[in-house]
Amino acid sequence: MKHPKFSRSFEVVSALPKQLEPLRKLAHNFRWTWHSETRDLIQSIDKDLWRTTGHNPIQLLAGMSEEKVEKLVKDPVFLAKLESCSKDLDNYLSAKTWFETNHKDMKDKMSIAYFCAEFGVSECLPIYSGGLGVLAGDHLKAASDLGLPLVAVGLLYNRGYFRQRLTPDGWQTEVYPQYDFYQFPIQLVRGPDQQPIRVGVEFPDRIVTCQIWLTHVGRIPLYLLDSNVLENAPHDQSITDTLYGGDEEMRIRQEMILGIGGLRALRAVGINPTVCHMNEGHAAFLSVERIRQTMTENQVDFRTARQAIVSGNVFTTHTPVPAGFDLFDKELLERYMGKMVQTIGIPFEEFLKFGRIDKDDDAEKFNMAVLAMETANHVNGVSKLHAAVTRAMFGARWPDHPENEVPIMAVTNGIHTTTWVSRRMEDLFDEYLGDAWRRAPQDPASWAKVDAIPDEELWAVREVQRGDFVRYARKHLQADMERRNMSRADFNLLGQVLDPRVLTIGFARRFATYKRATLMMRDVERLKALLFHSERPVQIVIAGKSHPRDGGGKGLIKEIMSFIADGAQGRMVFLEDYDMQLARAMVQGVDVWLNNPRRPMEASGTSGMKVVPNGGLNCSILDGWWDEGYTPEVGWAIGGREDLADEGQQDWLDSRALYALIENEISPKFYHRVDNGLPRLWINMIKASIKNLAPEFSTGRMVADYTNMSYVPAAKAYLNLTADSMAKAKHAFAWRQRIRKSWSQVRVLHVEDTADLQNRLGAEFTIKATVHIDGLEPGDVRVEAVFGQIGPNRDIVSGTLVPLQHVRADGGNHVYECKIKLCEAGYRGYTVRIVPYHDSVNVSSELNLIAWQPTV
Repeated sequence: MKHPKFSRSFEVVSALPKQLEPLRKLAHNFRWTWHSETRDLIQSIDKDLWRTTGHNPIQLLAGMSEEKVEKLVKDPVFLAKLESCSKDLDNYLSAKTWFETNHKDMKDKMSIAYFCAEFGVSECLPIYSGGLGVLAGDHLKAASDLGLPLVAVGLLYNRGYFRQRLTPDGWQTEVYPQYDFYQFPIQLVRGPDQQPIRVGVEFPDRIVTCQIWLTHVGRIPLYLLDSNVLENAPHDQSITDTLYGGDEEMRIRQEMILGIGGLRALRAVGINPTVCHMNEGHAAFLSVERIRQTMTENQVDFRTARQAIVSGNVFTTHTPVPAGFDLFDKELLERYMGKMVQTIGIPFEEFLKFGRIDKDDDAEKFNMAVLAMETANHVNGVSKLHAAVTRAMFGARWPDHPENEVPIMAVTNGIHTTTWVSRRMEDLFDEYLGDAWRRAPQDPASWAKVDAIPDEELWAVREVQRGDFVRYARKHLQADMERRNMSRADFNLLGQVLDPRVLTIGFARRFATYKRATLMMRDVERLKALLFHSERPVQIVIAGKSHPRDGGGKGLIKEIMSFIADGAQGRMVFLEDYDMQLARAMVQGVDVWLNNPRRPMEASGTSGMKVVPNGGLNCSILDGWWDEGYTPEVGWAIGGREDLADEGQQDWLDSRALYALIENEISPKFYHRVDNGLPRLWINMIKASIKNLAPEFSTGRMVADYTNMSYVPAAKAYLNLTADSMAKAKHAFAWRQRIRKSWSQVRVLHVEDTADLQNRLGAEFTIKATVHIDGLEPGDVRVEAVFGQIGPNRDIVSGTLVPLQHVRADGGNHVYECKIKLCEAGYRGYTVRIVPYHDSVNVSSELNLIAWQPTV
């Protein structure tokens, strides 16, 4: 049926009595997602409506009957709780914060804009697909708790990411709902005339207009752009329809709106960020817009503007394989970005080089991650292992640098603890840890009293949570079966699905093939023996989505469903439509979280972190965060750190290691209950896991690291370079040009030392180097010795940098010296090098220049 078009439109909002008006304030701030008292209050209004609205407080308020409203107005207990929650939110928003305490000199000088293609703040705002979005949501919550001057920018997808539905034979299909965002905890941003504020983004033959929506995540404003406005043609209205939908052309349109439109949206609402954080390469076009704005407002050229903005940009990559980056053909890029590049005054061929690892390879596609790296001085991976993998992947951009000096650091991911912890564990922590774990989850001292929690109480909570999850899983499975029109016989089996007394393993993630969801099924008979063991049974709960165009991932889901149907129904289930609500239920209820990606292809992974404060344990490949988090006291490692070239052999070995762990270590420890029915050894591991992992793998620690290592240094550098009509940016660029012009003649001429062939431990020796710096000043360079252990290939491994001091000029050359103390025995050596130095230039990121001592 064709629906008529409207001639006038307006918004209708629910009216609330004055006594209940604070509900609107609470509902429009997503702090309720991590403040359990507020969430309990909203849920108590109507639990059934809360469930059917997908935990959407705005729809719940709009759906209240007059009788319900009258009842609440007359309920003194409810009104008292409402007043308490309202005051608590006000106190939270006005309280002194970590940022004010630790960076008070920057409090009113800097602002951070955090750009991401998806945000997982709550299941009721379905603009996320998985780990990247959920991490971004947790980042905002921790930034709010720490009091960072941060705003966030994303896209508002009218149809979100798909809802997963399985056919009776287990094949994934996709459903895309149409959302009405006037019924969500977001609001259109309007100007003084009450008209929506809009921004335009230039496309090849038209301007696409976007409106701006706003919501708050605690203290943090989140702005979302939406192209579904009447001024746009229908095919442009659909640009922000679906997350990660469409072809390459749709992707470049979305990324232009996110990066270019997002930065313009901030300007339209009066925000001029000091620091821009690109969370993945999707937002990298913001750098082009930021350069354009800087050129226009300061009347400077492209290179001077770039000199300034690279100092104020931060880039985080989450991708461990080259195929994971967004790549665009030259023709498509020129069609969409050609006009934009003209505005910054450089030839398009020069712009292409900013997106290539090999700048001279015309056949190389334009890589958005490379563009982000070329326009950001602060680049990081999301775990220590991932940073090392990324340095190797992009090492060709710094051909003269040792791999460990490629300027990509690690900021390991974390989770927002109070978002993911269960209410029962909250109460237990409050009783025995006080409120420190809430205020400073990143502080190990906050968790120091975990050992004081009585074993009996901790285990009782774990038992109840497992039971809660089994009941949740059965209800979820029933709804899945109803959608699939399963037979009555299948419904009769629901009561036999899962057992609240049995060791429960959870596995939930995106069904990409490298995550090896079916690794556990390499030997189906051995798996069944574990599942149906007469004394130590195991049950496994699986969830996750495959990308709509990933037939391989869909095949894995079908394979699992076939295995379940072939006699494993009671001990293994697949729960459809994995989202944040299901994720919370799983991480709060399972005993063990399983993760078995092909190493080292898991950049970080955060699902396993979420079981930690809930008393779950991890069993994982040593990849991502677990490579640095694992010790035998806190969980289990599947295999070692060997990465075989033969994937089939690696899968076989890892599956055998997994079976052995479950059979010989995990199950026996879980079921060993000779002391008052308590698994004391298991409980000891739970406590060690919480105490050692909860503070380290929290977004409190993660965002503090970003602040200390990237945001504040970037803000200071940007403010320094842009002050006084960008005088220092102009000087820094001129210095760079001078260094580049002279560098071909910079060299180490002669090196001598006082070391003998054999030296006493603790002795000291002197290195003296004569260098030629071709008319540069000694202050323009640093001369360094790389000193360390000599490896089997005559290279220096685990080298440390020792600066040499300028001693004197020697004609047209210069002499430098240093002393090194021999603190470790073994075969040691050194080499000398020259690198540029300027206090306003991040040399390692901006200048790929090193002059090494010639090898013998």
